[in-house]
Amino acid sequence: MILFLLKIPSILQKTNAIPSFNSRCLFLYHSTSHKVENFASLLENCKDFVSLRKLHACIFTNGICQSTFISSKLLTCYQKFGSSLESRWVFDGIIKSNIFLRNSVLVGCFRSGQYGEVLRLYLKLKQKKIGFDCSAITFTLKSCAELGSFGFGKGVHLDVLKFGLSKDGFVGSSLICLYSKNGDMVGASKVFDEITERDVVVYTSMITGYALVGGHITYKAFEFARLMQKEGIDPNRVTMVSLLQAAAELEALEEGRSIHGYAIRRGIGCSDEVFETSLMDMYIKCKVPTMAACIFGRMKMKTIGSWNAMITGYLNMGQPLEALGHFCKMVHENVFPDLISLANGILCCADLKYLQEGKAIQGRIIRIGYELDLIATTALVDMYSKCNDLTRARKLFDVVEKRDVILYNVMMAGYLQNGFATETVDLFIEMVGSGLKPNLGSILNVLSALSEMKNVRGGRSVHGYILKHEFRMNTEVANQIVYMYARCSYIYDARQVFNGIRYKDLISWTSMMMGYIYHANPEEAILLFRMMKREKLDHDSVTLISLLQAFLKLGHLSLAKEVHCHSYRTRLDHETLVINSLITTYAKLGNLNMARNLFEHTNRGCVTSWNTMIAAYGMHGNCKEVLRLFDRMRSEMIKPDDMTFTSILTACSHSGMVEEGLRVFNCMREDYCIIPCEAHYGCIIDLLSRAGRLEEAYELLKLLPARQSASAMAAMLAACRIHGNTELGEVIGHWLLDLEPERPSVYNLVSNLYAESGKWDEAARTRNMAKMRGLKKAAGYSQIELNPRASTM
Repeated sequence: MILFLLKIPSILQKTNAIPSFNSRCLFLYHSTSHKVENFASLLENCKDFVSLRKLHACIFTNGICQSTFISSKLLTCYQKFGSSLESRWVFDGIIKSNIFLRNSVLVGCFRSGQYGEVLRLYLKLKQKKIGFDCSAITFTLKSCAELGSFGFGKGVHLDVLKFGLSKDGFVGSSLICLYSKNGDMVGASKVFDEITERDVVVYTSMITGYALVGGHITYKAFEFARLMQKEGIDPNRVTMVSLLQAAAELEALEEGRSIHGYAIRRGIGCSDEVFETSLMDMYIKCKVPTMAACIFGRMKMKTIGSWNAMITGYLNMGQPLEALGHFCKMVHENVFPDLISLANGILCCADLKYLQEGKAIQGRIIRIGYELDLIATTALVDMYSKCNDLTRARKLFDVVEKRDVILYNVMMAGYLQNGFATETVDLFIEMVGSGLKPNLGSILNVLSALSEMKNVRGGRSVHGYILKHEFRMNTEVANQIVYMYARCSYIYDARQVFNGIRYKDLISWTSMMMGYIYHANPEEAILLFRMMKREKLDHDSVTLISLLQAFLKLGHLSLAKEVHCHSYRTRLDHETLVINSLITTYAKLGNLNMARNLFEHTNRGCVTSWNTMIAAYGMHGNCKEVLRLFDRMRSEMIKPDDMTFTSILTACSHSGMVEEGLRVFNCMREDYCIIPCEAHYGCIIDLLSRAGRLEEAYELLKLLPARQSASAMAAMLAACRIHGNTELGEVIGHWLLDLEPERPSVYNLVSNLYAESGKWDEAARTRNMAKMRGLKKAAGYSQIELNPRASTM
């Protein structure tokens, strides 16, 4: 600063020392009678930082730098230009001046967003043992709330108690804001109780706090509103907005409508953008989009904020097409989109899998010149992931330096949706290693990935992490843990977690039932269903499908019929999944006529229903009906999928209809452009092998990748034994043993091949290999329903 003062004479000697001054200003500068007023006027009109520094130099040379009024103006200007260094120097010069000036400095820093500077100045005043008033405390507490400095705020609270300011309404409101932003509503309530004269500001602070904290505790916002009215204090616009936020959080439609009615009667919020946007948000979250649309339509001035509220609302309700329609309408009405609008547009395209439209929005962001923030980047990663372009999604993810939990969750979900479970787990480990704390979405993603991998060790680690870090073990997380253990064949552990769920929902019961069915324990699944009914919990289509699978495992046709009748009573008889499950159950239990009747009387627009009926005919070896149904399907313009051709080729293979099978295989590639997968090649190899055309089957087998040909190899090995081609059988047998050394049936097939060709030593050696590995072939059995129960043979 000394160096700066030494340069003052040279600055003043230049003709354009203060370039923004006109001749009138120079006249004022040379005047001596009104120096303070004139310099104050010049400071108010100062347009740039360079001119401000020159003015500051002139103030020094004229000896008026000790003026409180001028110092206050200088501080305001420096804060306006964001110059904290000069602000501090001026403040240090006037620190012992009047309290009004100190307060104006704190207010100026707060309003310019320099919250850290407010805390620094507060500490400086404290070190100098200079007293505080309510205004200084209030803005310091507000700065703590903005910065999330809860510890510093508690220290200020102690100062409040020491100076006896806890009864002041403004100080109390700031303390309530601090505690509520930290989620400590108990502390906020204690502060509220200490305030003697409570006004609308104090009550609104408590209502806003409960609205922001979320959860069931948000209901207390309405209790404080009632208490406020009992004390004769009328709510203002801010109070009403906070109450609407509480109603939206709780999806409390009746309370929301009451607030809306009160606002109309009192004329609060009319033509107010914030209030009307809050109303729209409340109705959308309460699942009444028509009312939100009505409010939106009547708005005189639709700002970008109101458009964003409507678009976000439709997205959150799972209506991306409506959301995208509003986005396009906004652009058509020449409303200039901000980055939030464009991110919402990308999210719409992500949910609809509109890749080209999403790229167009991304191009618009680039043309406008917006710099991608974390929200927009996350939306783009989500879009590319859902549109199966993981390479581009990962490139965008890698560019971000400061990633948050949401971005990690979106990337993990992208990997999971595209079948990359290992990458999902790796990304979770990276996220935890970077110091980010996983949230509910992160835990659900990694548990789903570990379930797909059947990695029980990893699953136990995540389960332990949840317990160790006191992660909120809600029902959704517990359900996923149950599914993970059941999928990994640890059914006892799954049941232990299930028993520990305090509030079991429908998914809890269904997950446990499916676990028992998956592990051949259908009796326990049926018992669980009965326990669920005793709990008076309504079931859905998935529960009925699980029950049908249990009866199918047990061979109970009569009980399956009861489920069928029950589906009519509960109006689930039009659910495609239930109908298809019933068709499969009837077909597998031998009642093909009932399966056919169900198919003929259901909606046949869905390809899965056709696939189910084709598979049912195939089970019964009726390949002619399979082919007839396929021709009928084509005539009704139903496009077949992979599963359709798998069922048809399987039926042709089992019926020995080689030429028909080859014709269908060619049709799949040429007419429908479907690339054959492992299952299709397996069916064709099995078809050719059963017909004795082993050389053709072998040539086709060599085209398949080794890891995708196990089932085809097994089928061909069995055919080699039937047709007596031991030499080829031995080659395939060695391949299969190398590929699946832990599969008991492979050793049995190879041993039988050697035995039938008279190679008893080789047969014995193969069986001994299986014994040494501890492998045993599961015994086959059949079930038949003999009144009143099913018998196993």
